[in-house]
Amino acid sequence: MKLLLHACCGPCACYPTKVLSEQGVDFTLLYYNPNIHPYKEFKHRLSALRELAEKQDYRLVIDKTYPLEECVKGMLEEPEVRCAFCYRMRMRYTAKFAVDHGFSAFSTTLLYSPYQKHELIVQAAKAAAEEFGVEFFYQDWRPHYQEGVDISLALGLYRQPYCGCVFSERDRYMEWKKQITVTDDAHNTNSIAAGTAEAESKPVRITKNIIQLPKQDTILYK
Repeated sequence: MKLLLHACCGPCACYPTKVLSEQGVDFTLLYYNPNIHPYKEFKHRLSALRELAEKQDYRLVIDKTYPLEECVKGMLEEPEVRCAFCYRMRMRYTAKFAVDHGFSAFSTTLLYSPYQKHELIVQAAKAAAEEFGVEFFYQDWRPHYQEGVDISLALGLYRQPYCGCVFSERDRYMEWKKQITVTDDAHNTNSIAAGTAEAESKPVRITKNIIQLPKQDTILYK
């Protein structure tokens, strides 16, 4: 089997490539991830994957295409399941590339992470396989997640702190997305939540000369 392995980043590729090498699978890595934002993060992840490929002597194909507007538009068209767009876009590209360049099957390192929507990835990959007439090679690498982490740490690879898109970055870092809870005390939880909402509705004075305005849910200057 000649396998094209889509890779989302270096750390997630560590364990799958190790296993495939041990199994004697002839594979080539493919980097195509225009959903990763901002562009600086896109470059960090590409650099980590290149570092892995160089250290382990893996073949790697890189596509730096970065249609930012199209990606964000695609995610916004499916706000309830924005990940579906990212998976579908990358699996279709990988499947077509596999067909166009003589690979007999394709797969993705996205199947390694327990933080990804596994079934949605499989669904997108199977649909792409059927559309382009190529085999989808499925393996569930999630049970060995920690082993992959250990390999990436030993190699000193850059490890990203969020999934990839601009929305996942926001969800990872913005304070207003974090929910305040108190274990086994619903009354206190409600009180804290109510107090937080009330506080966020008023301007906050940080210093004598700095005032932080409350966040708005919509653009007010249309």
